[in-house]
Amino acid sequence: MNIVIVESPAKAKTINKYLGASYEVLASFGHVRDLPAKNGSVDPEANFQMIWEVDPKAAGRLNDIARALKGADKLILATDPDREGEAISWHVLEVLKEKRALKGQKIERVVFNAITKQSVTDAMKHPREIDGALVDAYMARRALDYLVGFTLSPVLWRKLPGARSAGRVQSVALRLVCDRELEIEKFVPREYWSLVATLTTPRGEAFEARLVGADGKKIQRLDIGSGAEAEDFKKAIEAANFTVSTVEAKPARRNPQAPFTTSTLQQEASRKLGFAPAHTMRIAQRLYEGIDIGGETAGLITYMRTDGVQIANEAIAQARKVIGEDYGNAYVPDTPRQYQTRAKNAQEAHEAIRPTDLSRRPADMRRRLDTDQAKLYELIWIRTVASQMESAELERTTVDIAAKAGGRVLELRATGQVIKFDGFLALYQEGRDDDGDDDDSRRLPAMSAGEALKRQALAVTQHFTEPPPRFSEASLVKRMEELGIGRPSTYASILQVLKDRGYVRLDKKRLHGEDKGRVVVAFLENFFARYVEYDFTANLEEQLDRISNNEISWQQVLRDFWGDFIGAVNEIKDLRVTQVLDALDDMLGPHIYAPREDGGDPRQCPTCGTGRLNLKAGKFGAFVGCSNYPECRYTRPLAADSEASADRILGKDPVSDLDVVVKAGRFGPYIQLGEQKDYAEGEKPKRAGIPKNLSPGDIELELALKLLSLPREIGRHPETGEPITAGLGRFGPFVRHEKTYASLEAGDEVFDIGLNRAVTLIAEKIAKGPSGRRFGADPGKPLGEHPDLGGVAVKNGRYGVYVTAGGVNATLPSDKTAETITLPEAIALIDERVAKGGGKPKRGKKATPAKMAAAKADNSSPAARPTKKTAAKKPAAKPKSDATNKARAPVTATAKTSPAKVAKPVAKKSAGKASG
Repeated sequence: MNIVIVESPAKAKTINKYLGASYEVLASFGHVRDLPAKNGSVDPEANFQMIWEVDPKAAGRLNDIARALKGADKLILATDPDREGEAISWHVLEVLKEKRALKGQKIERVVFNAITKQSVTDAMKHPREIDGALVDAYMARRALDYLVGFTLSPVLWRKLPGARSAGRVQSVALRLVCDRELEIEKFVPREYWSLVATLTTPRGEAFEARLVGADGKKIQRLDIGSGAEAEDFKKAIEAANFTVSTVEAKPARRNPQAPFTTSTLQQEASRKLGFAPAHTMRIAQRLYEGIDIGGETAGLITYMRTDGVQIANEAIAQARKVIGEDYGNAYVPDTPRQYQTRAKNAQEAHEAIRPTDLSRRPADMRRRLDTDQAKLYELIWIRTVASQMESAELERTTVDIAAKAGGRVLELRATGQVIKFDGFLALYQEGRDDDGDDDDSRRLPAMSAGEALKRQALAVTQHFTEPPPRFSEASLVKRMEELGIGRPSTYASILQVLKDRGYVRLDKKRLHGEDKGRVVVAFLENFFARYVEYDFTANLEEQLDRISNNEISWQQVLRDFWGDFIGAVNEIKDLRVTQVLDALDDMLGPHIYAPREDGGDPRQCPTCGTGRLNLKAGKFGAFVGCSNYPECRYTRPLAADSEASADRILGKDPVSDLDVVVKAGRFGPYIQLGEQKDYAEGEKPKRAGIPKNLSPGDIELELALKLLSLPREIGRHPETGEPITAGLGRFGPFVRHEKTYASLEAGDEVFDIGLNRAVTLIAEKIAKGPSGRRFGADPGKPLGEHPDLGGVAVKNGRYGVYVTAGGVNATLPSDKTAETITLPEAIALIDERVAKGGGKPKRGKKATPAKMAAAKADNSSPAARPTKKTAAKKPAAKPKSDATNKARAPVTATAKTSPAKVAKPVAKKSAGKASG
């Protein structure tokens, strides 16, 4: 028996069918080990020794593999054909060695580019060893990302409250977005004019010609800078006689684009289908793993993480056959097209992304695929076939026209293009990131030199130059690839992280740098400038690629990086938060404090008039506040002149006749009914939050009135007779009955949910209990150890999700969930809570990690004796710590060992507090 290891259970099932009964194919379910999310997992002092931890979910699967190896002849590692796949194979092998599960079995590594019977069986005939250089490259990347994340992010949290994290590549990608925002803000529009005449030939055919010269001088696009100049040219053209000077027609060829790589697929799917890169990769993964066709599962496309552009000879032959059948032999070039990648260190052994069988036409596959799968498969199929089609043949025509007006001679020019043979354009044309007009695409009528023309119309148009456009997801991926930042397989996850952390937002398919992201970039540019430079990041990527080529030691690359990096971190450790904010205040000044129309001081507080506005930091990020705080409580978001911070009146409420306004607050935009002056003293205006999936610009009057109507009564509960209401809270839409809240699920609409559905959700929530579990207190999800307070866990509480350690609780910010919060982030939240005097160990006193550690040391001493005043409190706090430890341990705590039961005999009052 031969044991084959792949990542996916779907692949395992398919490949087992291909290989037969002498093989057993098992799935690793992706990575099986990783660096623990705690300090010390990579030790720079020990030549970057790395501590690997088996994922608890993978432990059982690794045991299954170890058991299956008993009596097996061979272990075949058949994970994906890239660096990550190589690393997974290495991890699996290392764990099996540690388990001593290998008893002389032969070990082979095989790779296949497509999940088809031929590809898999061919791969089995050509085994090799694990590529140590690729594994080294993986380890270097993983160590670098870990060291940056666990060294830089805590500095960011402590010096810049409200910031989430900083990553090696994500920070540079964020800088691209924020630099573009800065370019847009600094942009000064420039006026210019264009003159376009509509002329007719002697045969009455009309066309357009643009003014390009006058009096022997060329006129460029921006040369006519005022209305007076434009008017002068207008008078001359209106009085002119027009004659064709020259007609020049040149043949041209347009060649098809290469088949898709990972990055070009993400770009084109974004342009043509509107897919986010992460969504594109999820669909491509499904197409690669395959679907059932005629009783047999087959992969529909080749491996989707690749930077190669060439395709196999058999695929080229099949493409040429399809082209001949569907379009005729004229569309088949004389020789097959061969492509070469321009990407640095491209893995040429990998094919481009293509269908595994081009005879499976998109129309035939639609009924077997869901809508998005069918769209992406069609895009890949068309691009592959078009890449082997004949070039398009064009004729580009330029007509120069002389306009004589008295003693002046003006020059006009018309350009056009005729497609003589469409070639690959009959099937496919690549999308564009800009939507600019293309004069060359117009077709011109036949003309000859010396012909007289007549003026039919003249358009004199004022224009203003526009700032560079914000990045779309497609254009950002393209720019990152051009700069050599990151690698194509990481682009989707980088963009997703930036969106998830609130650093950027996607609005009308364009990426906008949010204030939170801009502050992080400003911090990094001020104190870690080298590490967000484009060239530095690209050069580091080249070094990592040299490791994969076995040209340099991975430890040497890490040593070169770490020495300077840790030095930069140590330099700012002693900086106060106020010093950091002052530096950012200066750097972001033009963005934060826009010039006032009256020419006054943009930093003057608009509320008190005497205070000075400056940058401040809070739990939810940076904001602008008045220096006279707390006497003056004026605050606003960073960008005072942004759309998000400007009040926008949507219309009148038909009931109260008050204005419905979208306003900007310290914690984000919201909707308000009327102003404070419209309400009685002590009464606050009616307000409503804006759902997370909407931007302020998306809100119209009808939706705003619906949001203001919340919470709304759905009806009365059939058993209690008490009302059930629907509302929108911090964590999304919910229904409420008495003290029970139940979140609405996907598909439920807060404005439309009916009584029956609401009763069902309430009943399900009651059955699960307040923690969402069917019985027992919520032990929380263990995250790891706090350096001073012991075990850290994330829990669901009455007021939302929170992290806890040593009796100190800290609520999670809105952009974090129990699933996404990491140990370093949890520690930073707990430390921030302690620094503000929060936490339960010493009520009324400021608790610090140092004091807590000292208190623990005192309690452990035989000589320690609690005073009368503290005797009742200490035993109540101690069981809480024990309960935390038991939550981390694999043994489930019983009722006998619950904190409340232990504390109760000692001090009833304290027991109540300890369990709260």
